[in-house]
Amino acid sequence: MIHPIKHFQTITKHRHRVIEHCFRAGIGLQGLLHDLSKYEPAEWIPGVRYYQGTRSPNEQERELFGYSVAWMHHKGRNRHHFEYWSDLNPKTKQYESVRMPIRYVKEMFCDRVAASKIYQGERYTNRHPLEYYLRGNARSRMHPDTADLLESWLTMLAEKGEDITFAYLRSIPNNSTYGHRPVLMKPENPLKNQ
Repeated sequence: MIHPIKHFQTITKHRHRVIEHCFRAGIGLQGLLHDLSKYEPAEWIPGVRYYQGTRSPNEQERELFGYSVAWMHHKGRNRHHFEYWSDLNPKTKQYESVRMPIRYVKEMFCDRVAASKIYQGERYTNRHPLEYYLRGNARSRMHPDTADLLESWLTMLAEKGEDITFAYLRSIPNNSTYGHRPVLMKPENPLKNQ
């Protein structure tokens, strides 16, 4: 069933919640730009067509066709999705996850919390984003350092609540580094020793 008004209301409500969270996390401008691609025809039309109200329309599209055109468009344009951060490792010749810049991990956190609130409604608790993350397979597909960081923030939210967690996120400089594992290794420069 096609639901343009309900889809618009859902994505706009979600977006506004993410904007609020991003300001609380110290990345307000990113929040204002969050998910604007959902209003582009490549994402809007499937979103309206596969709208259900209890989960992402991308899931319905994926079940019907084995993939989601809207999701492929979305993840390629929105840096707060870990799927955006993969590249060909020049040593292994395999696509591998790359450690996300911290400002986008913050936005990913805000996005996950907002999505949980929208889809869970009155059933939402601060544990839900962590439980959803642990049930899924995102951890195994993102860079281990990014996965550890996101999980630590989701755990903080579950255990200490929003006020403490957002204050903590706001205290972290948006250009800071994290983790101890290497990002993709750059090949040696063959001219370096000449």
